[in-house]
Amino acid sequence: MLHLDDYLQHLTFERGLSAHTLKNYTRDIQLLQGLAQDTDFAAIQNTQIRRFIAALHSRGLSSKTIARALSAWRGFFNYLIHHKGFTQNPVFGLRAPKSAKTLPQALSTDQAVQFVDIQGESLLDQRDHAILELFYSSGLRLSELVNLDIDRLDFSEGTVTVTGKGNKTRIVPMGSHAIKAIQSWLQQRALIKISEANPNALFVTQQGMRITPRAVQYRVKAWAIKQGINTDMHPHLLRHSFATHVLQSSQDLRAVQEMLGHTNISTTQVYTHLDFQHLAKIYDNAHPRAKKK
Repeated sequence: MLHLDDYLQHLTFERGLSAHTLKNYTRDIQLLQGLAQDTDFAAIQNTQIRRFIAALHSRGLSSKTIARALSAWRGFFNYLIHHKGFTQNPVFGLRAPKSAKTLPQALSTDQAVQFVDIQGESLLDQRDHAILELFYSSGLRLSELVNLDIDRLDFSEGTVTVTGKGNKTRIVPMGSHAIKAIQSWLQQRALIKISEANPNALFVTQQGMRITPRAVQYRVKAWAIKQGINTDMHPHLLRHSFATHVLQSSQDLRAVQEMLGHTNISTTQVYTHLDFQHLAKIYDNAHPRAKKK
């Protein structure tokens, strides 16, 4: 597509976006091309973008998906204005249809502890134990965890340095249980012939390759069954649980924002709603004037 390759080069080298994000941008802009058909991008008007939104909504796409597409289109047209001589951004001022807000699910404290407390002694048991403890201890994203290298761990300080969205680096704490589990895993890892492609990868397969996100997702679901957790488990649920439990204990929204790597605190504020639900339950159970007859 005309200009798309140049835009992707711009996103890669000027903004440092990840391959996963670039793939999403490409898909969304190709979606725009399909909707526009033979219309030149320079001729697209605001009213046409509105029709495109309606078309996507009629296809059953979620508001979140449409909003992401609009964001990609808006950024693409801004690039065309600044670098290719375009004169207008037809996406300016447009938003996706609103949808009902859904709160992220979180495990209870007892469920989280039960889930991550793996007692197996095999190589995979100890690797997976370290993975689950680190997820819950530090609130990492799946991509951050699988891309971790050993030199990012600081056991003396009890911290791990991760690279998150937008290639941004942050330092987050590791709990004592996570440190112990990782150190046990490293003893097992030393027995594996590690691939030359990723010699410093923290979490690897039995064949010495860096573990993939899909493999972690599969192992998380398998362990949920083994540990008796009756919910649809996925790695991000441990991140939600980490944020919820830290916020319930500390009430420090800014600290949780920093640990999660959120650019905007509004993203973190969703956990205050979860915390309010927790407090509301306590109130309903404890306050004599809150109990229903």
